[in-house]
Amino acid sequence: MTALAAPPLARRRSIADVLEDARSRLDRLTPAQAVAARAAGAVVVDIRPAAQRAVQGGPDDVLVIERNVLEWRLDPQSDAALPIASYDLEVVVLCQEGFTSSLAAAALQDLGIHRATDVAGGWAAWRDELGA
Repeated sequence: MTALAAPPLARRRSIADVLEDARSRLDRLTPAQAVAARAAGAVVVDIRPAAQRAVQGGPDDVLVIERNVLEWRLDPQSDAALPIASYDLEVVVLCQEGFTSSLAAAALQDLGIHRATDVAGGWAAWRDELGA
């Protein structure tokens, strides 16, 4: 097995840099705005693992798609796409605290799902703001 060369210093980025870039493209929603978007037809997607949802709970009436398969389920060109997959689908991604969801929403935008965003503060903020 050959070792991969480290990327040049100019190409190295921290996760903080990647997160900042992702969030710069998102119109992040408060929990109340996410509920209103859902009422208007958006799909709220909880990407947390089952074990985390079991311990922390979660909102009702959301679609559960764990993070490791999110792009495959929502990419309209994927063989594993859900019937709702569309480039115009309004997707609001939810994780526990609003970090992973920002990266996931940006990844959906990279696929062309231009209305993807996330919930600032994640489920923790949702639970604190709206109760559960």
